[in-house]
Amino acid sequence: MVSLKELGERELVRGIRSIIRQPPGLGPGDDSAIIPSIGGDIVACVDSLTFERHFPKGMRYYEFGWAAAAVNISDLASMGAEPVGLLAALTMPADLDADLLYDIMSGMDECAGSFGAYIYGGDTKFGCGTVSCTAIGKLGGRRPMLRSGARPGDIVAVTGTLGSAAAEFFAKENGIAYSPVPSSLMMPVPRVAEGVAMSSSGAVTSCIDLSDGLAEGARSICSASRVGMDIYMDFLPEGDGVDEVSSETGILKEDMLLYWGGEYELLFTFDKDKKNALYDNDLDFSIIGKVTNDSVPFIINKDRRMAMENGKY
Repeated sequence: MVSLKELGERELVRGIRSIIRQPPGLGPGDDSAIIPSIGGDIVACVDSLTFERHFPKGMRYYEFGWAAAAVNISDLASMGAEPVGLLAALTMPADLDADLLYDIMSGMDECAGSFGAYIYGGDTKFGCGTVSCTAIGKLGGRRPMLRSGARPGDIVAVTGTLGSAAAEFFAKENGIAYSPVPSSLMMPVPRVAEGVAMSSSGAVTSCIDLSDGLAEGARSICSASRVGMDIYMDFLPEGDGVDEVSSETGILKEDMLLYWGGEYELLFTFDKDKKNALYDNDLDFSIIGKVTNDSVPFIINKDRRMAMENGKY
């Protein structure tokens, strides 16, 4: 017998996919599912946050609620979809102050409202402290961006900057006075507008959000597309706080930039002959590498070329 911990999340999902029937549309394997409908395809995803794993030091219940909505809206964004509504199932300790549950719901609603979406319902139960959120979105006629379309010769790029969420986490853990406003760790902002622009451009060949970090995102695209990547350390857009926190704690900047998540930027590949279409859509992004004929992503740091490890977040 193999325990779930020994198996790991990735292998567990592969096992589940081998058991369930393949549905019409797009089933497990991407950031969101696509359910065919007469009125237009429905984009849907679900994710859970727990008090035990996703409630860092200093987080407020309102922020926990915001994050529970954001992690799902980000999965829609990586497909090029816009959020329409959310469903929330809360399993909360029986002795939790009711006002704190209301704070969670307020945070979720505020996040959803920032993108024109609403909370349409859900469920409540007594339990250990979990919010499981389902987000529903629409593509508006755009083609979805999947993990599986990258081709050798494509360019690898990322929106925004990397490492700020990790820097904030380590600052709080080590008593360093670093509290950015807004907080990319406590209240991440999904890249919905960027996802829509990318999908509209027709240039993007694959995409994933970075809630699990750059290394995990790159490995997922490489696995789904059966390609490799060369990503250049010097090209990575370093976020606020990374240099300061690394200097004060001794934690490598490489670890914060590559192996920690919680940022919700979008990692994507695009056809190098269509790059002007991205600029025409006013997309702000950084080119960080290229797609290769290998089978895994590599990080190139000065004269070293090393296969990326699994993420740590």
